[in-house]
Amino acid sequence: MQQTNIIGIGRDDLNGLFKEAGIPAFRAKQIWHWLYFQGVRSFDQMANVPKDLRARLSEMFFIHRPTLSQAQVSTDGTQKWLLKFYDGQEVECVHIPEVDRGTICISSQVGCTLTCKFCHTGTQKLVRNLTSGEIVGQMMVARDVFNEWPTPFSHRHVSNIVMMGMGEPLYNYENVANALKIIMDPEGISLSKRKITLSTSGVVPMMQQCGEELGVNLAVSLHAVRDELRNILVPLNKKYPIKELLEACRNYPGANNANRITFEYVMLKGVNDTPADARELVRLLKHIPSKINLIPFNPWPGSSFECSSPKAIAEFSEIVFKAGYSAPVRTPRGRDILAACGQLKSESERKSKSKLQNIHSEDLNSGQGIG
Repeated sequence: MQQTNIIGIGRDDLNGLFKEAGIPAFRAKQIWHWLYFQGVRSFDQMANVPKDLRARLSEMFFIHRPTLSQAQVSTDGTQKWLLKFYDGQEVECVHIPEVDRGTICISSQVGCTLTCKFCHTGTQKLVRNLTSGEIVGQMMVARDVFNEWPTPFSHRHVSNIVMMGMGEPLYNYENVANALKIIMDPEGISLSKRKITLSTSGVVPMMQQCGEELGVNLAVSLHAVRDELRNILVPLNKKYPIKELLEACRNYPGANNANRITFEYVMLKGVNDTPADARELVRLLKHIPSKINLIPFNPWPGSSFECSSPKAIAEFSEIVFKAGYSAPVRTPRGRDILAACGQLKSESERKSKSKLQNIHSEDLNSGQGIG
């Protein structure tokens, strides 16, 4: 019998597999609890499961999450983890600590389907989609790092998720959806859908399904207010232009003033940062419950773009704010370790050792958290 990684198998599928194997249904619930509430790494740790069943489960399944092969800590406390999968492929995952939350930025693909010109990940060709288990596994590794097992009900180091890492989540929708359903399950990791944000560059046909099935917060990588420019910055725009994208946003299930769509807008000097751009952005977003995240461009080796000046960013933000929209300027986090927005790449050039802190992977994989 070929073993399967049990991490990433949805609850209904697990029930079906147990039923097919003649294992009582209540055992599936027990196993789920051990995997996603307790965070165990072995069937032998499941104390209330009979020894013979544990042995049988070990023949059917294995329990595996990604290997933490490198960790870096920024001067601002942001952590970036290089995670390795069974086939040797790697992705980067980031933890951003804040006063009232801890956000983990999760990847959905090795490389990326898209080639957004300002994004470092976009320079790395798509290798493959991540499986459900590999996506859930990133969350579980974060829990391992912070010793957050069993699932805490308050004061979590990992309290929020943004699907903003490597890859386009809606081009790997089935695996992303299965993983998020596991993460949101109240009897396991138990993260509310309101604590999860999925970012898309505008895969219009999948947006409705995402809202109906998952109900998570939506973020849209906009970055330009005219098709001619967005065709260059976000080539996906040639397939799904701004008008179609914004119509899909207007129809996104659950979007309202209490649950607004976030529009991400990277500030590029002399490219998309004029007052006229700001006024056009306001016009485009009319009647869409929105907030705008202004992102100072984060440089990466080989990029031809520069970040807009603080004055230009402030003027842009003020125009949008006066029109009645929230337009915060995102504080760059983890720039010194290439962990900021748009900088992730699993083959990324490393800064000098004097500017970052490397943590030995064997220490982290043995369960020692980062302070």
